[in-house]
Amino acid sequence: MRHIVSIAAILALAGCAQLGIGGKSQEPAPGTATSQDARPMLKPGPMSADALDTTTQAQRAAAAQKPSGGETRLGTTVASLGDPTDAGFWMRTGLVTEKTDGRIVSPATGKSAKVTLIPSGNPASAGSEVSLPALRLLGVPLTDLPDLTVYKL
Repeated sequence: MRHIVSIAAILALAGCAQLGIGGKSQEPAPGTATSQDARPMLKPGPMSADALDTTTQAQRAAAAQKPSGGETRLGTTVASLGDPTDAGFWMRTGLVTEKTDGRIVSPATGKSAKVTLIPSGNPASAGSEVSLPALRLLGVPLTDLPDLTVYKL
């Protein structure tokens, strides 16, 4: 009877090891590759807006300048934060059908930003995505859905 209990205990411990219960974790340390996946594992955690915004002070100053020439008002759109890893000052919008220079204005803050207007392929009423640096320059919270006025330069 003692042998049966000993064998059962050994099998139970072996099962726990297979399931990763107790003892050391079977997962690789962050930043190391696994045998199943040659890509390095990334450490989890959010990146700050400051870390993702790679624009320089000179680029921000240039984007904040009011245009000297004429511009055409294209309309108003509800905007959201686009891919924060896409650098630069841009807006993806259904208000344009081809890539062009433009300016966006936040009526709430009174601030504007020169951007590249990129066609989204969506209807003009579908809303727009704006780059992280452009939203920061406008002074609007990144999690808001602000109404922005869009101009073609």
